[in-house]
Amino acid sequence: MLRKIVKIDQEKCDGCGLCVPSCAEGAIKIVGGKAVLSAENLCDGLGACLGECPRDAITVEEREADEFDEAAVEQHLATHGKPAPHHHAAPAPAPHHGGGCPGSRAMSFARPQAAAASEPTGSRQSQLAQWPVQLHLVSTSAPYFQGADLLITADCVPVAYAGYHEDFLKGRAVVMGCPKLDDNQFYQQKLTELFIRSDIKSVTVLKMEVPCCGGIAVAARQAIAASGKQIPYNEVTIGIQGQIKE
Repeated sequence: MLRKIVKIDQEKCDGCGLCVPSCAEGAIKIVGGKAVLSAENLCDGLGACLGECPRDAITVEEREADEFDEAAVEQHLATHGKPAPHHHAAPAPAPHHGGGCPGSRAMSFARPQAAAASEPTGSRQSQLAQWPVQLHLVSTSAPYFQGADLLITADCVPVAYAGYHEDFLKGRAVVMGCPKLDDNQFYQQKLTELFIRSDIKSVTVLKMEVPCCGGIAVAARQAIAASGKQIPYNEVTIGIQGQIKE
């Protein structure tokens, strides 16, 4: 049938992933470092994702496409543990936030001051100086990556290692991911683009000792090689009981 449907320009798309959470139907996913439609019948064509793309890679076109199927959307979202959206009326246009929704657009913070040793635990200062942190969501052209020491963290590490903020995060930009649950090839491609676009001074990879976690280190090493740059590299393994492994 002839209807309106989202079109994603693969040349413009940098795989930042900001469009993914903005699609209530779950019709967009990241494949091979690019945003793509999961299926035509999952896209309602209303374009709620348009304002979330910092590269203007998403438009709405009118063409022959499978009919939008609410039942298919509900089934698709159920498999991912998400509630079904309501389609009784077209949603109001989303405000444009200059490169992403409030929860995932790039933000830099002032570097936190060191907390006094006498301060109680609840007053300890976070050393995070940017947002977002997930590899699927960060923009490879975000200003906080320029000239930064980069920390690539397997997402279980901050839970296992008690001194994560002071010992590793402090003074660094950070990206996080799980190579077991995500596409490691996407990680490699996203990191390669990040290294090419940004003047990264050094890379530190923090991974867990479990075998499946090694993929994030492999992706980082391959990305450095693919970028053609000589970037100092350090790799640290954390044990499941929180100790640094030799």
